Amino acid sequence: MIDKLEFLLALAREKHFGRAAESCNVTQPTLSAAIKQLEDTLGVLLVNRGSRFLGFTAEGERVLDWARRIVGDARAMRDEVRALKRGELTGHLRIAVVPTALAMVSALTTPYRAKYPGVRFTILSRTSIETLTALENLEIDAGITYLDNEPLGRVRAVPLYSERYRLLIAADAPLGDRDQVTWAEVGQVPLCLLTPDMQNRRIIDGLLRQAGVEEVAPTLESNSMILLFSHIRTRQWASVMPAVLVETLGLTDVIRAIPIVEPSAVHTIGLVVPNREVMTPLAAALVAEAVRLAPLLED
Repeated sequence: MIDKLEFLLALAREKHFGRAAESCNVTQPTLSAAIKQLEDTLGVLLVNRGSRFLGFTAEGERVLDWARRIVGDARAMRDEVRALKRGELTGHLRIAVVPTALAMVSALTTPYRAKYPGVRFTILSRTSIETLTALENLEIDAGITYLDNEPLGRVRAVPLYSERYRLLIAADAPLGDRDQVTWAEVGQVPLCLLTPDMQNRRIIDGLLRQAGVEEVAPTLESNSMILLFSHIRTRQWASVMPAVLVETLGLTDVIRAIPIVEPSAVHTIGLVVPNREVMTPLAAALVAEAVRLAPLLED
């Protein structure tokens, strides 16, 4: 039964029978037959079929919710038994992180690995929506994302720090000699920003409009913070970035990071894990490390 539910989750993730089968290392007929057997066992149609995958039925969506819980609990059980057998925590942690928080991840993973050297990590840069979707579909074990600006769904959240914003601009540019600037003033300089699918960009757009900027039209957009910073260093562009990220960039004397006020804005970044009664040992240790780290990030 667990294998069939895994196939169902793969189909929900890939939305294509062939790709779902490939991700599970089985043939498409094997996956299709397993899902048909699951339908026969439950006595309901789960998948709308045509020449291609057409989505899940209402019953299929409900079974999908149960599949996420059951498969998640089964994985947690296997991980815990493995940890007990070996007497130490080992395994693979997959964490999705919004781009603006990538710079702080090492503050979480480094002490974690010092305690549990048998654990390896995969860190993925994802939008806030992609992070929550991947968490729901069991593609990742945890996420670091916005906690107060997106519907979180069934997750357990640990606040890590408050995201505050800085204008990164050349010291000799207009506004470059200021101790603070307003969002209205930020809207008057040539900006390079993240793409609109990023939560950080949507927050910035909202703050600029709130300050009276009628049209937010950056002269350059990218989904890469590194690319944005490389353009700021030319001194021909400015950008808005979180203070936590700015602290890791190693600014020179020619680039300044100026606090932005009016309106003041703070958004909470935190760790999210599936909200299950029993967490995997890897996820439980990550939550414990996040709880320890949070006060240090806010200092």
